[in-house]
Amino acid sequence: MTQGNIFRSPGPWALAAVVAALALLSGCEQAATTGQVAEAVLPSWSDGPTRDALVSFVADVTTSGSPHYVPTAERIAVFDNDGTLWSEQPMYVQLAFVIDRVEALASDHPEWKDRQPFKGVLEGDLRAVAASGEHGLFELVMATHAGMTTAEFSDAVEGWLVTARHPKLQRPYTECVYQPMLELLDYLRASGFQTWIVSGGGIDFMRPWTERVYGVPPEQVVGSTMKMQFEMRESAPVLMRLPEMDFIDDKAGKPVGIHKFIGRRPIAAFGNSDGDLQMLQWTTSGPGRRLGLIVHHTDADREVAYDRESLIGRLDEALDEASDRGWVVMDMKRDWEIIFPAAP
Repeated sequence: MTQGNIFRSPGPWALAAVVAALALLSGCEQAATTGQVAEAVLPSWSDGPTRDALVSFVADVTTSGSPHYVPTAERIAVFDNDGTLWSEQPMYVQLAFVIDRVEALASDHPEWKDRQPFKGVLEGDLRAVAASGEHGLFELVMATHAGMTTAEFSDAVEGWLVTARHPKLQRPYTECVYQPMLELLDYLRASGFQTWIVSGGGIDFMRPWTERVYGVPPEQVVGSTMKMQFEMRESAPVLMRLPEMDFIDDKAGKPVGIHKFIGRRPIAAFGNSDGDLQMLQWTTSGPGRRLGLIVHHTDADREVAYDRESLIGRLDEALDEASDRGWVVMDMKRDWEIIFPAAP
């Protein structure tokens, strides 16, 4: 069984047929209402203003003759990953990968037992790890992500995802994706959009699995990058990952990454934290019809409720700007009928 695919909503071709059929109805006496379209293409979203806003936006920018019509080539939608497409609590998934990598490599590094932040990881003392700050996290990432080829790193990520489990949900991380967002990705693609991931996470950590899980191919993933160099190894060319950051795709870095890797300003952006603020600002300040949406984690029973006081996924400045800029604030408890895909 391929991870992720079994839980996907109907594929883009099926959705495209639904969208086309409902569009045809819009010219008939039995016109398709926004609610009918929404129920067909976003079934896990609750009936209400948030779902209606999504369908209304898509209709505005894809209907020929609409004053807000956007050509297909310019229909770019960007999504944060952590906390927007999959769970980021109680820690970023890539941090869980880093921690497991430190434990797996510790036997080759006896000096780590007495050196922070490695000592904290090996003793399960995440407070000590946090106290080491960004410099400590950088050390952990360099020690676990560098010194191997891109292919070796990809294999390490894929192998870890097979066995790693979310500590609360006790299911693979690739099954801790949000079903409503999978539906939204499919709906946008069926409506002629390109869907891009723009994340602070490592680009090479995401690229091995995003197409399988989200339907987003690796070339449409923007993330933080490490420096690399070309080498010949046993007469075969390889790309080696170096212990040095090249680009950090977070906060003000996100619009830079969008320009650098995509080359067009998006017309829709989806995020969940202050790390996405500048991406939302950049996207929605362009001309014409624009959409900014914030995933607000409000459901403590089915997931986690957090915003202004959170250390991970802090949502403060972006929440304050949302009303002034006309961004949609999606309330998880109110707007999602289900959160995660059904268990296999």
